[in-house]
Amino acid sequence: MCRPRLQLYALLAGLVASGVLQVGGIKIYTSGEVEAVNGTNIRLKCTFSSSATIRASSVYVAWNFRPLNPGREESVFFYQDRPYPPVDGRFRKKVTWSGDIMGGDASILLHEVKFTYNGTYSCQVKNPPDVHGSAGEVKLSVVATESEGAITDTFT
Repeated sequence: MCRPRLQLYALLAGLVASGVLQVGGIKIYTSGEVEAVNGTNIRLKCTFSSSATIRASSVYVAWNFRPLNPGREESVFFYQDRPYPPVDGRFRKKVTWSGDIMGGDASILLHEVKFTYNGTYSCQVKNPPDVHGSAGEVKLSVVATESEGAITDTFT
């Protein structure tokens, strides 16, 4: 009697170890660190993959900003079924949606970057019921002139 239970437990343990029974969280991919010349536009890349079917009407994206110097975290952009750009703050009229939800892209475009934009941008994507996973981060350095070998994705 005990032997069939042991076999069942062994089978279940094998399935869990192989990933068959695991529920994967949403995975976020970013470019990590980017550099932009003061006054230019830059696309902050954020792509994602989800274990759940992507439905454009249920996915939501939140971008936040944490400055280099001590300061409070600030909302940059929100998307749920349509873009919601900020109505106040440093990013008002300075950020637009550049993504494609159905293509797994939650990127934004920052316009005419300033030195005060130096800091860390976090991209959080939720695709219910797939709502677990870490935010992706992009560290932006705004510089006076482009550095040799720097990763940039500027748009004019």
